[in-house]
Amino acid sequence: MRRVEHVMGFPVSLRVDDEDVPEEAVDAVFAWLHEVDARFSPFKPDSEVSRLDRGELSGDGLSADLREVLDLCEHYRVATSGAFDVRLPGRGLDPCAVVKGWSVQRAAELLTAAGAERFCLNAGGDVVATDGPWRVGVRHPERADRLCTVLEITDGAVATSARYERGDHIVDGRTGRPATGLLSMTVVAPSLTEADSVATAAFAMGAEGIEWAASREGCEVFAVDSERQVFRTPGLPVAA
Repeated sequence: MRRVEHVMGFPVSLRVDDEDVPEEAVDAVFAWLHEVDARFSPFKPDSEVSRLDRGELSGDGLSADLREVLDLCEHYRVATSGAFDVRLPGRGLDPCAVVKGWSVQRAAELLTAAGAERFCLNAGGDVVATDGPWRVGVRHPERADRLCTVLEITDGAVATSARYERGDHIVDGRTGRPATGLLSMTVVAPSLTEADSVATAAFAMGAEGIEWAASREGCEVFAVDSERQVFRTPGLPVAA
C-alpha cells in the first residue's frame, strides 16, 4: 500500500508492505498529520501555537500534546546552551523543528498499533522505517543530482538539516543570526523525534554541533562542514 499527500508544506509518502493492514490505518496517519498542521503551525492564526504566542492561552489551557512539544523544545535549548531556541527575539513562537519529527514518529506509532510491521514513512526527506533493510539516500548539500552516501536502516529514523531546501532558515539562538559552520547534518536515531530535533539543534550549533550530536546516546552522524569536510561516526549504517 502506498500513499503520498502534501502536509505541513512538504510531501509525505508512506509505503506499507503488510497485506493485512487496513486502509483506515493509513487514513488515520494522514488525518493525524493534517491535525498537527492545523493545531501547531505558527503560520495559521487560529492554531494553538499562534494563540499561545498572542497570549490568548495560559500554560494551564494548553493541550497535553503542545506541552510535550514545548518540553522537548526546552530540553534541546538547555542541551545546546541556547543555540536551539524556538522563541527568538523579534520572531514568534515557532516549534516546527520539533513538531515535524515528533508528529511523524507518532504517526509511525499509529501504524504499529494497527498491526503494521514493515513500512517506510518519508516526510520531506526525513524517514522513519521498520523491519528493514531500507535504503535512505543523503543528498549532497550543493548538488541536487548527487548523494553523499546511502544509509541502510532496519528499525529507526534518519533526518537531515541543511540549507539547500529553505536557505538560511536555521538560526543560532545565541547570536540571533543564521547558523554557520555546517552545510548539512544527518542524524540516525531510534526515533524521528530525536533524529530531527538533534539534527536541527546540531546545525544551529555550527561545527561544534558535530561532536555534540555524536555524543548523544543512540545517535549516529554524517555531517559536511562549511569547509566541505565530511565527518561520520563509526557506527553510521552505511549501505554495502
